[in-house]
Order: sequence, then C-alpha cells, then structure tokens
Amino acid sequence: MIGQTVSHYKVLEKLGEGGMGAVYKAQDLRLDRLVALKFLPPHLGAEEEQRKRFFQEAKAASALDHPNICTIHEIDQTDGGQIFICMAYYEGEPLNKKIEKGPLKLEEATTIALQIAQGLTKAHRQGIVHRDIKSGNVVITADGIAKIVDFGLAKLLGNTTHMKTKAVGTPGYISPEQLSGDLADHRADIWSLGVLLYEMLTGQLPFRGDYEQAVLYAILNEVPAPVSATRKEVPFVLDNAVARCLQKSPASRYQKTEELIADLKRAEAACSTVQPVGSATVKSVAVLPFDNISPELENDYFSDGLTEEVITHLSKIRTLKVISRTSAMRYKGVKKPLRQIASELGVEFILEGSVRRQGNDLRITAQLIDAVQDSHLWAEKYRGTLEDVFDIQEKVAEEITGALRLTLSPNEVKDLKQRPTQDPEAFQSYLKGRYWWNKRTEESIWKGVRFFEQAIQKDPLYALAYAGLADSYNMLGFYSMLPPKEAFPKARAAALKSLEIDENLAEAYPALAYARHYHDWNWRGAEKDYQRAIQLNPNYASAHQFYATFLTCMGRPEESLPRMKKAQELDPLSLIINSALGWLYYYWRRYDEAIEQFKKVLEMDPNFFLAHLWMGFAYQEKAMYGETLEEYEKAKAISSGSPITIASLGHTYATSGEGEKALAVVEELLELQKKRYVSAYYFASIYAGLGDKDTAFDWFEKAFEERSQALVFLKVDPHVDPLRDDPRFTALLRKVGLEK
Repeated sequence: MIGQTVSHYKVLEKLGEGGMGAVYKAQDLRLDRLVALKFLPPHLGAEEEQRKRFFQEAKAASALDHPNICTIHEIDQTDGGQIFICMAYYEGEPLNKKIEKGPLKLEEATTIALQIAQGLTKAHRQGIVHRDIKSGNVVITADGIAKIVDFGLAKLLGNTTHMKTKAVGTPGYISPEQLSGDLADHRADIWSLGVLLYEMLTGQLPFRGDYEQAVLYAILNEVPAPVSATRKEVPFVLDNAVARCLQKSPASRYQKTEELIADLKRAEAACSTVQPVGSATVKSVAVLPFDNISPELENDYFSDGLTEEVITHLSKIRTLKVISRTSAMRYKGVKKPLRQIASELGVEFILEGSVRRQGNDLRITAQLIDAVQDSHLWAEKYRGTLEDVFDIQEKVAEEITGALRLTLSPNEVKDLKQRPTQDPEAFQSYLKGRYWWNKRTEESIWKGVRFFEQAIQKDPLYALAYAGLADSYNMLGFYSMLPPKEAFPKARAAALKSLEIDENLAEAYPALAYARHYHDWNWRGAEKDYQRAIQLNPNYASAHQFYATFLTCMGRPEESLPRMKKAQELDPLSLIINSALGWLYYYWRRYDEAIEQFKKVLEMDPNFFLAHLWMGFAYQEKAMYGETLEEYEKAKAISSGSPITIASLGHTYATSGEGEKALAVVEELLELQKKRYVSAYYFASIYAGLGDKDTAFDWFEKAFEERSQALVFLKVDPHVDPLRDDPRFTALLRKVGLEK
C-alpha cells in the first residue's frame, strides 16, 4: 500500500497494525498536511447494518473536540469497500511503547492519566463510551500531550473481537461487567483507565495469566496487589485512586470521571513532593512472652506483665523498632524456630526469657538472640524480690542497648531509669489490670477497671494506673458497653490526672485524645494529643492506629493509610490493627481490598467478631446480601448479640428490599434499649436504608443529644450516603464540627 494514493491521500509509511486494523502515515494532497489513515479489517462492515451503525458511531466520535482526543478528519472507504478513518497525525509514540521501556515516573503517569480522564469526561458528557481504553489506544505527542484514539471502534467490532469472551474490549483491560455480558456504561472506561494507570506505575497489568482465560478469571475473581506494594513511594491518594477504579462492582468505583480527576489533581500535587524510598535501616527486636515457670500458674499475669513492661521500656528508644505486645503475645506457648518467628514479625533480634516467682522471691532469665545469624548476643540471670523488679527491668534494657550498640540520648537514659511506682503491690494490681484489659471482653474490661482502681488506692500518684483506667472507660464507651456521656468523661478525667502526675507519659496522651475524639469532638485537641503520644513513643502501635482512624474521620485518606500501615508494622499480628486496616479500606470505598484484609484476619482467628462484622459491611456495599447476612450472623453469635450486629442485620434488610424485617429489627433494638445502651445512630442508619429520611434525621438528633461515638464517622460512613444530598445532613455535619 505504501506509495499508493487512496482517495486524495498518498500513503507514505506503515506506522503499526493490530486487531483494529493497520495504520499508515499519509499526505493529504488537498490540504497539504500529514495525516494518519487507519484501514479497518476488510470483514468489518461487510454487513450493511453493521456498516451503518459504525458510521453513526464514528460520526458522533468525530464531533468530539478536545485536546486529549485524537481529531477525526474523515471516514471513507476504498474503491474495494474497505473502511478507513483519516485522523490527525501526531509526532510521538504510542503509550504502550513508552511503558515497554519501564514504569513511568509518578508525576508523568499521573499527568497522562489526568489528561485521559479529561478526554473521557468530554466523551461521556456527550453520551459516548470508548469501551477499549488501553495503552495501545493512547498516543503521547512530542509535547507530552495524551491523545485517545479509536473512539467507536470497539462497538463496531462487537462480539468479533474476542469470540471466547463474547465481550467488547481487550483482555487485561476489559471490565468485569463487559466480560460478564452485562450492560456496560461509562464506568467501564473508568475501570480500564485504572488498569492503564496501574500499568504505567508498575510496568505490568494488574490482572495477568499464562493464557487468555486465566487473565479473564483474574479480572472476575482476584484482587490485584496495590500499586504501593511495588512502588513504596506512591502517595496514598494515587494508590487509592487506582484501587477505586478497579473495584469489581461499577457502583463501588468512581461514578464520574470528574471525581477521578479531582483525586488525580491531588495525586499530581503529592507526587511532586515525593522523595525516593531510602535504604536506611533501623534495628528491630521482638520481646517474646516470658515463660511462667512459677509453682503457681496464676502468676501468668506477672510473667505477661513483665513482658509488656520490658516492651514498654525498650519502646522508649527511638533508634529501635520494637514489636508491640499484641503480636508478641501471639507466640505464647508456641514452639517455632526463632528464625521463623523473626521472619514473621519482620525483626532481626529476639529477646526471650522466663520468670519464676515464689512468694516475694523472683528469678528471671533473659537472652538476646540474633535470629538472622542464629547466635546469642547476650544472656543473664537475675535474682531478687518484688521490690527489685524495676531494677531488673532497667538492667535488661541497658544490657540490650549495649549488645545492639545503640546510642541513647540523655532523655532516653532518664526515661529508662524512671520508676512508675515505688509500691510493689500497686505494680501487681496494675499488671493484673492490663492483663484483663488486653482480653477486650466486657467482663474482662470491668475486671481491669477494678484492678486499676486498686493500684491507684495503693499509690495515688501512679500515673500509668490512671492511664489504664482511662483506656478501660474509653473501650467501654466505644463498644457501647456504657453510654457515651458516662464512659468518656471518666476516661478524660483519668487521663488528665495521669498527665497531671507525669506530663511526659506517652500512654496517657492517646487515652485523652480518644475521649476528645469520640465524645468531646475536639478535633484540634485530639490531633495534638495523638501526635504528642507518637512523638514521645514512636513505637506505640495503638497510638498510630487511633490516629489513623481519627484521620479517616476527618476525611484525610492520604494521611490515614500510611499511619495505619505503621501501626501494622509495629504490631503485625494484632487482630484489631489488621481489622482496622480493612476498616479504612471500607471507608475509602475500596471494598474488594477490605474483604481480602478481613479474610487475612480471620485466618489468624476465625472467631474475631469485628472482622466478621466489618467484612459484612463491605459485602453489603457490593450488594452481596447473602454473604453479608452470613457474616453478620457469625458476628452476632460470637458477640452474644451485640447491638451493632443486630442493627447491621436491620440495615441490610432495609437496603435489600426487606422492609418488614428491618422494622422488626428496630423493635428488637427498642426492647434491648430497655436493658442496656443502644446507640441512636443504629436506628438512624436503618431508617436511612429504608429511605425514611425524616425518621432517620429524628434519630440522628437523638444520637447528637447522647453524643453517640458513631457520629464521628459521618463524613465517611457509606451507610449514610443516601442522605448526603439533604441539607439536614450538611447541618448535622456542622453541628458535630465535621464541616464549617
């Protein structure tokens, strides 16, 4: 064909060829300009009806006038009846060729995605869907301008593109709804753009396989690893944008490209400040549960408490990463090679030991092991009495810092020598309080309250005991075991008393922040206290977790997820922290990732009711009501009928068209409310699901009056999405202080 003249175009050279046809560079002899001619495969348009349909589609596409859409000059046919399209010719290269050289820089990939989204916005507003967005259908000009090509061709090809899939699109990029043969709209383009953005950032497609059917199976059934798993420097807002585009259900994706554009602009700004991930390393240690070899088994609280105290001591050293108590305690009684444990926890060093207590006498052994090299760095035996326990803790910390060759600041040396109490009996009561508090059941938390109060009676200046008491009342309030107005003020008072005694006690600041966050709605004060806790103890996993949740409530996703990932790094086996990570995915509408995260939690503990509950939330937003009800029923059984599990069942009935069952749940909750506290927020969400906005807002008013802790999630809770366009919802956000 090169050298031939077709109509008034002289063909100069071949530019490429694919399933959509061959493309040639040509000279427009009438207007003396370079153009690109795409000759469609001869069999396409053979049928008159198909040909007419294509010309209608192509006519609409040619009317699109946008800087990021390839200009179509003319649609014609050769003397032999072969259809060709005359398009503008651009100096540059196809995007797929650019990606073949390796992943693009963050700013470049984001800018290209932003341009494509802007072009799609123009098309979607005119009712035109591309249906085959892929790297091969985007040209990057010499000036860096992205041009989308082949509008309308996917629809022309129809089922002839992939006979196996009976769908319009390209394997690897095709959306689940196209693949399933369902009606696809503009959100299919949003999916494909997400695939393309993933490809630009990682150099590979999110859904891969050795053959086409494997790829198609992955699209329908698998959740790809986040972009940040490959490129650590990717800012959250960009990572989240890709994940949201790739939600299996169209309803869970961005609903319009304008929404995606807003996030891509934020990502563009964030990428400009990103620094490459460095290679600096921090020494890391896990303190395994000290074995209780005492004659009395009830001394478990003491050996566990001593383990926690050593962890707390070492956590004060800023140059040392210390795994939190929750993850360490999961190895209690577990016989595994230390190298394996170190690998599972992501640490280099392991501290293990034993405690033998008989009466007032103590015998403690400890040894520090380099798990990577499988060698002992240090070991020691200590004998003494209960009065000597703080001396022993101090010596252990000093020996470890020496063995690891850590340099301590004067403040760190001072912190390690600090004694929380001089009363051994108060210390024992405190250890018992923490032992029961850590079990996190209603009964155990109340036991913790009693032991913390005993510790305070024995030593009224025991700051840690006040912090423990504050933690207990915060949990009683958060899990609706006490009314908010009763629980959180007690927590605040205990935390303030703790800080009155010791203004630098890291454990007290998150407790104070928690009360300010969930009850006082003092956002500035809460954030300041969370930050102070982390400043005082960067190894405090719970502080990172609580702060991440706070940032979520404030609608700051780009800050919340990295903070929760830090909590997970410090406490990798914590059920609550791993569940909270899934919770964040849920609030950011990344439902597939949320479900995968909750499944990981349930692999660790199949009876962790919050993972079942929150996985039900995610299933519900995907309209997978069978799975939703199954998870809620499990959560209800495990929690012995927790009000939130009952309310969640009611909300599912409401949103799935079973209004009578939803109202029956309302009656059940009203009866339960006579016996214990049930948040008014639960009633409001059920009525919101039923579409009864007036009653929903009546209950929200009651939730406001009782200062329901659930109101802090108003800004991000998917359950209340049906109400967001109502002026009363905006007014409620203002009353709670979540909007100015």
